[in-house]
Amino acid sequence: MLLAIDTSTGTSVAIVDRDAVSGELRVLAETGTDDTMRHAEVIGGFIRDALDEAGIAPDRLSGVAAGMGPGPFTGLRVGIAAAHAFALGIARPFVPVPSHDAIAWSRYTAGETGPLQVVTDARRREFAVSEYEGLDEAGLPVRVSGPELAPRDALPEPRGIRFEATVVSAGAVGLVAELAYAAGRLPIAADAPLYLRAPDVTPSAGKRVLQ
Repeated sequence: MLLAIDTSTGTSVAIVDRDAVSGELRVLAETGTDDTMRHAEVIGGFIRDALDEAGIAPDRLSGVAAGMGPGPFTGLRVGIAAAHAFALGIARPFVPVPSHDAIAWSRYTAGETGPLQVVTDARRREFAVSEYEGLDEAGLPVRVSGPELAPRDALPEPRGIRFEATVVSAGAVGLVAELAYAAGRLPIAADAPLYLRAPDVTPSAGKRVLQ
């Protein structure tokens, strides 16, 4: 059973589970908002609400999954930091999941087939783009390229369907993590946010002090 968090677009928090016997995947609770500006203000309340709705005490969780982007620097780091802190607090593993993989998995399990281009807003008149080829034998999305940045007016032509996502479901993030665990595929991503571009603010080089 996992707590899952994604702040690559809006803010989404979920509690998910995979039955060890039947393999049934379940989203026990999910809450969120498509507001792209208030991640830090709402994340704590959403975690509390998801746990309460699922009726799950933190010590029953087996780990914490987080969507690693791509996404804007400020919003993305809020969710990843919250997931890391929660995992540390309950002494459970942190599981990084590419957010585009969660989107692709949702589309394929909803009935999409064939090549799929996942697109999310990267701001500054750019999109983040990833290409997929379906699900593998473990039910995990097969990413063949990306994520990478592309100008909004010059997106690469999709080989199949293009899906522009405005929200990333934390439930999907968590269920991809559960499938990866069951298939012995962890980790499926590096523990590093997929910002795709450098942050606007960089550390100062400091002032030279004369002796």
